[in-house]
Amino acid sequence: MNDNIENINAVSENAETTEAERSTSEIAVRREKLAALQAEGRDPFKLTKYDVTANTADIKAKFEQCGDEQAAAELGDFSIAGRIMSRRIMGKASFCNLADGAGNIQVYIRRDDVGEDVYAEFRKWDVGDIIGVKGYAFRTRTGEISVHADSIILLAKSLLPLPEKWHGLRDTDIRYRQRYVDLIVNPEVKRNFIIRSKFIKFIRSYLDSRGYMEVETPVLNTIVGGAAARPFVTHHNTLDLTMYMRIATELPLKRLIIGGMERVYEIGRIFRNEGMDPKHNPEFTTIELYQAYADFHDMMDIAEGIISGGAKEILDTYEVEWMGEKIDLAPGWRRMTMVEAVREYAGIDFGAISDDDEAVAAAAAKGVELAEAAEKTWGNALYACFDQRVEEHLVQPTFITMYPVEVSPLTKRSPEDPRLTERFELFICRSELANAYSELNDPIDQRERFMMQVRQRERGDDETEMLDEDFLTAMEYGMPPTGGMGIGIDRAVMLLTGSDTIREVILFPTMKPLGD
Repeated sequence: MNDNIENINAVSENAETTEAERSTSEIAVRREKLAALQAEGRDPFKLTKYDVTANTADIKAKFEQCGDEQAAAELGDFSIAGRIMSRRIMGKASFCNLADGAGNIQVYIRRDDVGEDVYAEFRKWDVGDIIGVKGYAFRTRTGEISVHADSIILLAKSLLPLPEKWHGLRDTDIRYRQRYVDLIVNPEVKRNFIIRSKFIKFIRSYLDSRGYMEVETPVLNTIVGGAAARPFVTHHNTLDLTMYMRIATELPLKRLIIGGMERVYEIGRIFRNEGMDPKHNPEFTTIELYQAYADFHDMMDIAEGIISGGAKEILDTYEVEWMGEKIDLAPGWRRMTMVEAVREYAGIDFGAISDDDEAVAAAAAKGVELAEAAEKTWGNALYACFDQRVEEHLVQPTFITMYPVEVSPLTKRSPEDPRLTERFELFICRSELANAYSELNDPIDQRERFMMQVRQRERGDDETEMLDEDFLTAMEYGMPPTGGMGIGIDRAVMLLTGSDTIREVILFPTMKPLGD
């Protein structure tokens, strides 16, 4: 294949050959090459280690910072390793593009430098193969920073051809199923996950510096609690118990507050057996945190500090674009009660309504319907109006506060209006990113709230809380006034990366098997 550029898929000269036939033929050729190497005692898969002393980004950065001669002298001889992404085969010298975890760089391979036998072997290697290169850096006559190879070695054979270079991997279904291929051929995808990693690191630093301690709580539980969601059900064989994968970390973390661990948080996977859409994946990541002697106002400050501070730290700006909207994350976010929001956006003043029937009728007059299992109360009518008529208007960061008690079974009632609770949700670009409470610490009131949820479950709502007697026992030992909050890591990363689907920020999103 002299004097031509090999793309990621070899292009057949026979125009009538199908893509499947070309792929099958290329796979067979690659396996034959591996078999030949193994027969000669040069099986690349038997190599156990390769000493890497530099990466592509370091090499390029050094040349940008220094003059070429100084950069080359400071770098000296080094070794790099990575995947061949393209090749240009010529007579006595050839080029390939090598990609590693930091980027990519051109490698210049000359027969007289690496040896005739090694050069002949290199000509047989394929795009996708993983190689090691020892050499030095230089700039070509065309100005491209490159590596001049003194020696090269095949470290792993790629037995499957990568997607065609110029069109890449664009099918989103395949991209999410085969994230490993997505990362190889679409290196820009890695940016989302670098931002994700940095954001989680920022959260830990932010909370650790404020005296919080990171803890771990069970993923498997015998009772579902802490959120309104349908769980995944499994079975513990040894104990012969039905168990549930956690839908929240709230109740175990509150037990720790009761036990005297006054500032705790957990970053972990949550599992909810619910629908899938651009904002929901059955398993997702949250940060839940609890602070004794704090309330939901303190949690608002922390939520704003984490998200706005994370944007400034990672992106060096408060301005982001998400879902087609320009979002300003600069501190000083809007705070409004649910009653105020419904008055402003739905035109109903629930503050002037005290009767349940009147509230339900006012909602119905706006075309708002309550959930079938929900009691026909003032609070449920207020929440339904907010859910169906207000959320769509909340684009810039907005804290909606003072939720009805019916939809907040773990939240402390408002001293001013016992129909409401000291709770907020944070909305950005019509999406909920955080949920927080002044936590309910009255065990008698908590039992009544749980029983309300039990009645709703008996009416057919299988997403309501179960009665957790052990948690009630814990509360009866005394729980201090506490502020608690959960933030959806995935949605926050969607915001910071401008991603319009949660699958772009989860490395391995849930997918239906191809066979189904």
